[in-house]
Amino acid sequence: MGIYKKYWFALIGVCIVMFSLLGYFGADVYRSAPPVPTQVSTAAGKALFTQKDILDGQTAWQSVGGMQLGSIWGHGAYQAPDWTADWLHRELTAWLDLAAMERHARPFAQLDAAQQGALRAELQAEYRANRAGTDGALVVSERRATAMAQTAAYYDQLFSDAPALVKSRERFAMKENTLPSAERRQQLTHFFFWTAWAAATERPNSKVTYTNNWPHEPLINNVPSKENVVWSIASVVILLAGIGLLVWAWAFLRDHDGPLPAAPARDPLTAVGLTPSQRALGKYLFLVVALFVFQVFIGGFTAHYTVERSFYGIDLSQWFPYSLTRTWHIQAALFWIATGFLAVGLFLAPVINGGKDPKFQKLGVDALFWALVFVCVGSFVGNYLAIAHKMPAAWSFWLGHQGYEYVDLGRIWQILKWAGILLWLVLMLRGVLPALFARNGEDKNLLALLTASVGAIGLFYGAGLFYGERTHLSVMEYWRWWVVHLWVEGFFEVFATTALAFVFSSMGLVSRRMATTASLASASLFLLGGIPGTFHHLYFAGTTTPVMAVGASFSALEVVPLIVLGHEAFENWRLKTRAPWMEGLKWPLLCFVAVAFWNMLGAGVFGFMINPPISLYYIQGLNTTPVHAHAALFGVYGFLALGFTLMVLRYLRPAFVFSEPLMKAGFWGLNGGLVLMIFTSLLPIGFIQFMASVGEGLWYARSEAFMQQPLLQTLRWVRTFGDLVFIGGAVSVALQVVLGLMGGAGAPARPGPRLSEARG
Repeated sequence: MGIYKKYWFALIGVCIVMFSLLGYFGADVYRSAPPVPTQVSTAAGKALFTQKDILDGQTAWQSVGGMQLGSIWGHGAYQAPDWTADWLHRELTAWLDLAAMERHARPFAQLDAAQQGALRAELQAEYRANRAGTDGALVVSERRATAMAQTAAYYDQLFSDAPALVKSRERFAMKENTLPSAERRQQLTHFFFWTAWAAATERPNSKVTYTNNWPHEPLINNVPSKENVVWSIASVVILLAGIGLLVWAWAFLRDHDGPLPAAPARDPLTAVGLTPSQRALGKYLFLVVALFVFQVFIGGFTAHYTVERSFYGIDLSQWFPYSLTRTWHIQAALFWIATGFLAVGLFLAPVINGGKDPKFQKLGVDALFWALVFVCVGSFVGNYLAIAHKMPAAWSFWLGHQGYEYVDLGRIWQILKWAGILLWLVLMLRGVLPALFARNGEDKNLLALLTASVGAIGLFYGAGLFYGERTHLSVMEYWRWWVVHLWVEGFFEVFATTALAFVFSSMGLVSRRMATTASLASASLFLLGGIPGTFHHLYFAGTTTPVMAVGASFSALEVVPLIVLGHEAFENWRLKTRAPWMEGLKWPLLCFVAVAFWNMLGAGVFGFMINPPISLYYIQGLNTTPVHAHAALFGVYGFLALGFTLMVLRYLRPAFVFSEPLMKAGFWGLNGGLVLMIFTSLLPIGFIQFMASVGEGLWYARSEAFMQQPLLQTLRWVRTFGDLVFIGGAVSVALQVVLGLMGGAGAPARPGPRLSEARG
C-alpha cells in the first residue's frame, strides 16, 4: 500500500461498513415484507382465493411484460396506470357507491357533504385496519368483497379483448387480448388486489401502511408520514454537509501535485503491437453500434405508442406490443453498454500483460463474443414468445420474460449472461494477474484497484439470481436493485474511473501517483453513498422506516462527488493539448467530458430531484423518473461505452482518421437530442403529473382521463423532434465506427516492452 495506505484503509472501511448496513437492513426487508394471506375470505366465511392464487397472479403479471406494462408499487412503465394505485382507487370508489346505495339509496356523488364525510370515515377505518389473522388468513367485509369483485370485472375486461374497453387499451398501449386465459386474468386480479391491500393496510402497532402510506390516496388518508418528512429534510441537510466537507477536503487534504509529467513524443499504447485477441475486438465494436442503433430506433417506436397504438395507420401492436418493444429498448441498452465496457477491458488486458496474449486468449475473446450474441438474440426471442403467449406459461419466467424492469430476460438467459461475464473476468485476470504479481518494483496500487473493480463486475451480477419466480415482491426488489443500482451505478462507475486513470497514466499524461490517489478517493466516495443508497429505491416497496432513513441519508451522499465532476471534465479535456498525438483521441475525450456533464445533471440534479422520500412519494412512477433514467443511463454509461468504443477503435485502426463532420453530427446530435427529449417533453409532462399527484393522488396522475388531455398529447408528440435528432446522432456515430472498422487492420503483434518501459 505504501503512500496510499490511508486511501486503501478508507476504501476497505467504507466497503465493510456500507455492506454491513446493506446486509443488516436487507434482512429487515425479509422480516418486514407485507404478508401474503394464506386465504382471503368474507366475514360470512365464503372463501375468495388463496395465497397460491395470488402468487399465480404474480406469474401471470410477469408473463404479460410485468413492469413493462404499467407499474406496481410505482416501479415499471408509465403509459398504462400504476395497477396498485388504480386498483385501490377503483375499489374504494366502488365501496363508497355500494355504501351510499345501502344507506341512502343514492350514488355517493349525489350525497351531501356530511353524508359523504361519514362514509369516508367508515371507509378509512375499514381499509386501514389490519384484518390479517395470526394464522395468515385475511377476512374482508361482504361490502368490500363486492367492491373487489366489481374492480376485478373491470380488469378482466381490460386484459381481454372486450369491445367496451378497446379505447382504453389503445390509450394504455395494450394490445388486444393482452392475457388470453380467463383463468390467468382472474389470478392477475388477485395479485393486483394484494398489492393494493398492502398499500392501504397499516402494519401491526403502526400508523403507516406496509408501503409507508404510498400511494397518495386522500380517500383513506394515505398521506406522507412524519418519518417521510423528517428524513427528507435530513437528506437535504446531509447533502449540504457532504458538499461542504468535500470542498474542505478538496482544499486541505488532497495531494497538490507538482507539474504534470512531460508527455512522451509518441503514444505509449502504440509502442506495443496489437495482439491477436485485440485484433479480434472489431466485432465487439460492431456489436456495440449495431445494438445501439437498434435500441434508439425501437425506443422511438416505443415512444410513438404513447400517442397512438397504430404506427402511422399500421397497427403493429398485435405482433410488437408496447411491453415487448420497451423490453427490447431497455435490454438492448444494457447489452450494448456492457459490451462497450467488456471491449475496453479485453483491450487493456494484453497491454497490462506487456503487449502479449496469454495462451488461448483470442479463443476466449471469440467465444465470449458469440456467447453474447447468442444470449442477446435468445433473450429477445424469449421475450417475444412470452408476451405473445406462444410458450407454455410454466416456461415464461425461465425462457421468456421475468417481468422485472432491467432484468426482463428469462432466467436461463440471465444465468448464461452471468456465465459470459464470468468468462470475461477470467480473460481479464489472465492478463492482469501476471503484471500485478510481477516483482519489478513498479507501483501496483492502481492496477490492484482496477483488478478489484473487474472482480466486482464479474461477481455482483449474480445477485440477480437470489430471487425466483414466486419470490415475495419486496424481496425481489431488494435483489433487483443490487443489479440495477449497485452493479451498474456502483461498480461500473469505479471500473470506468479506474480504467480511464490507468489509460491516461499509462500514456504518461498524468502521474501514476495522482491517478492512483484520485481513483482510490473517488471509489470511496462513490461507494460510501452508493452501497446503502440502494435503499432509496425501496422507500415504498413494503419496507420499514429504518430502510427509508438509511436510503435517504446515504443516497444524498451519492450526489456529493458529482459536484466536482466539472473539474474532472476540464482535466480530461485539457489532456488533448498535452501531446500532438492526443488529437487522435479528441472524440473519445469529448465523450468522457459529456459523461461528467450528464453525471452532474442526470445523476446529480435529476437524481436528487426524485431522491428525498417526500419527493418520491408524489412522483414515483411519473415521467420525472425517465428524466433521470435517460440522462443518467445514456448520458453517463452510454457516453462512457461510446467513448471506450471510439478509443479502442483508434488503436485497432491507428491509420484511420475520425471524420469531423460525422463526429460533430453524432456527438452534438446525441447531446442535443437528449436535451430536447428531456426539456421539451419528459420533464414538462412529469411536472404536470406531479401537480396532479399532489392534488388528487397518483391514480389520477396516471389515469386515462388525465394522460389524454390535449396538452399532454401535444407534449408527447413534441418528443418526436428530440427523438429524431438523437437517432440522427446515433446513426452518425455508428457509421463512423463501421467506416473505421472497414479502414483496414492495425499493426501486427510484436514483442513489446511493458508500459513503464515504453514511457521511459
